[in-house]
Amino acid sequence: MSKKITKAVFPVAGLGTRFLPATKGIPKEMLPIVDKPLIQYAVEEAVAAGIDTMVFITGRSKNAITDHFDKAYELEKELESKNKTEILKLIQDIVPPHVSCIFIRQSEALGLGHAVYCARPVIGDEPFAVILADDLIEDAGRGCMAQMVKLYEQKHTSILGVERVDPSETGSYGIVKTAEFSEKSAPIEIIVEKPKPEDAPSNLAVVGRYILTPAIFDKIKKTGRGAGGEIQLTDAIADLLNDEPVLAYEFEGTRYDCGSKLGFLIANVELALLNKELKDGFLAYLKELIKKI
Repeated sequence: MSKKITKAVFPVAGLGTRFLPATKGIPKEMLPIVDKPLIQYAVEEAVAAGIDTMVFITGRSKNAITDHFDKAYELEKELESKNKTEILKLIQDIVPPHVSCIFIRQSEALGLGHAVYCARPVIGDEPFAVILADDLIEDAGRGCMAQMVKLYEQKHTSILGVERVDPSETGSYGIVKTAEFSEKSAPIEIIVEKPKPEDAPSNLAVVGRYILTPAIFDKIKKTGRGAGGEIQLTDAIADLLNDEPVLAYEFEGTRYDCGSKLGFLIANVELALLNKELKDGFLAYLKELIKKI
């Protein structure tokens, strides 16, 4: 399969219960890291990888995501009338002119596998990316998905972004066992959803970056409910392994688990320190704060 990766799926229908009450009326994907919502970082990563069709799998109370990527006529007119050109450009550049956004409603929260399957009418028979906004990956502008797309163009097979985690944390991830790595990638031999540490085949965890061939859709369709009573993408990938190779890829960059409160706070601090406008003042504040603790 040699088609290019031009479409990315963003499963954004989750309830964000770990951030309640903040997420009672605001999607967790709209929580800001410094000055941009999580979902915008994810879309920017996809754009940097050459992807031009963004497919959002949404749920109830997710209108803020749709609004964020829609044109804001009144706001733009107001900014233009006040000659606030820099801010106007910032708003207009949220979605580059060549990029299309498609929104699909997931009627029931049946898991990541089901969310990906909802994108089938748009994806068709093309390979595609899946990006989970909870996992923010910073790598000095290179782009995790761009790395994976480059590998796909060489290997033409499904690829999962992975990183090594503390063995005690395997119960929070899909875990893979691989053959020997060569240049940061390796064929996956086994994939298991959220195994207990004593049952985990390794400490190599799948994070929120995937490139999948369209064969995954038939596998998801046959997949019953797994861990947590949901249709797990991991289970469908395990089935896919019987038919075609799937690679694990150890990406370059730092992943922030913004689905947890601690990871979210760490991301805000570290990305603020990477911000040229904020770095000096924020660093001075942190140094003074540490003296008081």
